[in-house]
Amino acid sequence: MRPSAYFDGPVGKLNWKVVGLLVPYLFEFKGRIFLAMLCLVIAKLASVGLPFILKDLVDSLDGQRTAAIVAVPIALVLAYGGVRFLNVVIGEIRDTLFGRVTERAIRRLGLSVFEHLHRLDLDFHLDRRTGGLSRDIERGTSGVSFLMRFMVFNIVPTLLEIALVVGIFLYKYGVGFALITLVAVVAYIGYSIVATEWRTGYVRDAARADSLSNTRAIDSLLNYETVKYFNNEQYESNRYDSALEQWEVAKRKNRLSLFALNAGQALIIAVAMTAMMWLAASEVTAGNMSLGDFVLINAFMMQLFIPLNFLGFVYREIRGALANIERMFDLLDKVPSINDKANATDISPTIGALSFHDVNFNYDNRPILKGVSFTVPAGQKVAVVGESGAGKSTLIKLLFRFYDVNSGAISIDGTDVRGLSQQALRQSIAIVPQDTVLFNDSIFQNIQYGRPDATEAEVKSAVALANLTEFIESLPQRWDTKVGERGLKLSGGEKQRVSIARAILKAAPILVFDEATSSLDSKSEQAILTAIKDAAKGHTSLVVAHRLSTIIDADKIVVLKDGMVAEQGTHNTLLALNGVYAKLWKIQNEQALSL
Repeated sequence: MRPSAYFDGPVGKLNWKVVGLLVPYLFEFKGRIFLAMLCLVIAKLASVGLPFILKDLVDSLDGQRTAAIVAVPIALVLAYGGVRFLNVVIGEIRDTLFGRVTERAIRRLGLSVFEHLHRLDLDFHLDRRTGGLSRDIERGTSGVSFLMRFMVFNIVPTLLEIALVVGIFLYKYGVGFALITLVAVVAYIGYSIVATEWRTGYVRDAARADSLSNTRAIDSLLNYETVKYFNNEQYESNRYDSALEQWEVAKRKNRLSLFALNAGQALIIAVAMTAMMWLAASEVTAGNMSLGDFVLINAFMMQLFIPLNFLGFVYREIRGALANIERMFDLLDKVPSINDKANATDISPTIGALSFHDVNFNYDNRPILKGVSFTVPAGQKVAVVGESGAGKSTLIKLLFRFYDVNSGAISIDGTDVRGLSQQALRQSIAIVPQDTVLFNDSIFQNIQYGRPDATEAEVKSAVALANLTEFIESLPQRWDTKVGERGLKLSGGEKQRVSIARAILKAAPILVFDEATSSLDSKSEQAILTAIKDAAKGHTSLVVAHRLSTIIDADKIVVLKDGMVAEQGTHNTLLALNGVYAKLWKIQNEQALSL
């Protein structure tokens, strides 16, 4: 299932197992958790004590109506203020203590998701929708923060206070007061749960529409040039507006369902408060209760229903937070199809001899490679050519273990790549891909990405080999020039040369070039081919090429046709065979002459 589809399907039940999944991320600061819980209990006891101080104060004032004003019990006023201040301060201390626990949990969880996404296989990232995925992760981490803060510091204390208040009413004022309170609380919570479950579908529709609109916006902006090429600004606007229309409709239904929920909750609170005040007023009139008792009951009900009213909001948000967190944990539950063996070696190959032995590979039950076998001796340059769809780029993906072969083997220095850890394998290979994508950072940082610990001198040496120095020095900001998102500020040839410099800097024993000069003009191509030839000395080079003129100096050329090796040999040998390679050579020469 793609991340963008996490909202699809029927609305499920509240998954409290998610809370259990969060527990390991919380217990890094056990002492802080204990102190925060202690502050929670102290604050709640202080909160329950406030109405009693208020009752004594009112009774004292009521009993002193004919006495001098100086007889007002100042101590009770000071006690009331002191306890209220203590309640607030203890609450702030609690939030401060637990804040670091939550922040560290979010940090650990966010890092776990990020690292796991990088471990997932290529298929997942080909199917993903970046906008929806980023929004799911953002909502998931925000959900953790909300869940920890409000479930621990609102729901638990409120339930504790409800139990204390019902017990106090039962013990001090009789069954009637306790029963009204208990029935009101149960009715409120029950209605909130039922109504929230009813409107969850609308909440998910709104979230799904939000992800869809965000995904379409990001996809369109990432492909800005394509939109401009085809004059499709209005088409993209219409698609985005269509997604926003779905969001608008979903939000309207969500808002109306929220109105029904809030109105029902308000009605329960109003009925309960009216019944309680009527009963208390009757008892005061009958002389069974003092005015202070009336104030105490009113204060308890107000004190109880204010957080209880908030509890309805918290439950709704926790409902959404758990769903968001669940989607984030769904990402962690995805198992990569490419994994390291238990006994995989972490030592990277250093010689760089490559061997493809009877390699077979199917993608979606479609045969791509069929019994491909050839070797790349250490230090030699071997080129792979063929028509589009022959399986050239698939060989590179298999070499990097983005996929595993269905049968056969690929080995480096005699070791099957499946016997190496992915880290060790990819450390031994540097690549210049056909589609160069750069980070939105400086040119220097993009080149240094090939080996982040490289010195400035090493970076500049790699740049010189890639024939890029003159271009960089001509820029107003030179090495600090920002390349734009995905390198959009650079031309195709400039991006390609940055990629070549990055690969050279990595200093791996194996260099892979996937159409590395496809975006260059003839002059730049020849200069870079010479630089690559010099840089590749002492390294193994595997070159996937379309333009045959760039690989005539290869030690061996492997010709693929329909996923099989049709021919192997040097440029001259293959021309003499007058086969597939000779035909490709003739076609390209004729095309060059016709230009």
